[in-house]
Amino acid sequence: MNDHQSVLLQEALDALAIKPHGIYLDLTLGRGGHTEGILQRLKQGSVIAFDQDDTAIKSCASLTTHYPNLKLIHKNFSEVTDVLRSMNISRVDGILMDLGVSSPQFDIAERGFSYRLDSTLDMRMDRRQSLTAYELVNHSDLSTLTAIFRDYADETFAYPIAKAIIKQREKTPIKTTYELVALIKEVKPDKVLKKKGHPAKQVFQALRIAVNDEFGRLKSTLQQSLKLLNMQGRLVVITFHSGEDKIAKEIFKEATETIGTRHGPDSMIMHESKPFKLVHKKVIVPSEEEVRINHRSESAKMRVIERIKL
Repeated sequence: MNDHQSVLLQEALDALAIKPHGIYLDLTLGRGGHTEGILQRLKQGSVIAFDQDDTAIKSCASLTTHYPNLKLIHKNFSEVTDVLRSMNISRVDGILMDLGVSSPQFDIAERGFSYRLDSTLDMRMDRRQSLTAYELVNHSDLSTLTAIFRDYADETFAYPIAKAIIKQREKTPIKTTYELVALIKEVKPDKVLKKKGHPAKQVFQALRIAVNDEFGRLKSTLQQSLKLLNMQGRLVVITFHSGEDKIAKEIFKEATETIGTRHGPDSMIMHESKPFKLVHKKVIVPSEEEVRINHRSESAKMRVIERIKL
């Protein structure tokens, strides 16, 4: 359908253990690679695919012509339970989340995601929302900006960059991606600027996460998704950021770990086992070949959980 490469495509499809007559959710439609892969493995089953980005919905519209069992939903995945309730669906057989930002989004200058392209500071996944990176950069206080850069991207120079932003915007607003990049370069010492990697990468990543409330919505959606799974239903999550992976790991751990209560010096009475199990003890990562072909897959980690009891 397009040249966009879906990360861990076969691994994710295999991990879903797709039932030909099942109902599946792709909560991150993107350019449709994973969605189409699921559809190709179905017979009478169906796929409901979500994306808050109107560009993704439009680019995949043609898929519905080839696959009448596909429903596209232009909403954030955190609204999944409400959407399914409106469709009279209470449980599904599998859910996929690929949390990578779609490559075409980075490649469209006007979206403001890329520090390599000059544009207005936008970074909204859903262009219907009002909050933009421009608003955050030009109206957040010093402590808020520092926390965003530090907590969402481990930016070592979070405080001096935030301070420089405050000082600059007292003269004139910071309107474009290149203006922000130039400011970051002024703050960072030469020895840091000479290191591998773009000096603005972490700040841009942090702003994107904050603008789209990615961590808050991820937590909510993972918790909702577990409740939506049928018996033997699986939730497959592909992350690209240590913060995302930590959230998924903690929620999966809580859903699968049996808690014990000790009575007396030697006796242990176990609580009833949890209704989920981890399908893999270790995270799944891309092969060396995939990383070579698609360098954006390098930081990907895949976790899989399965419902074993209702």
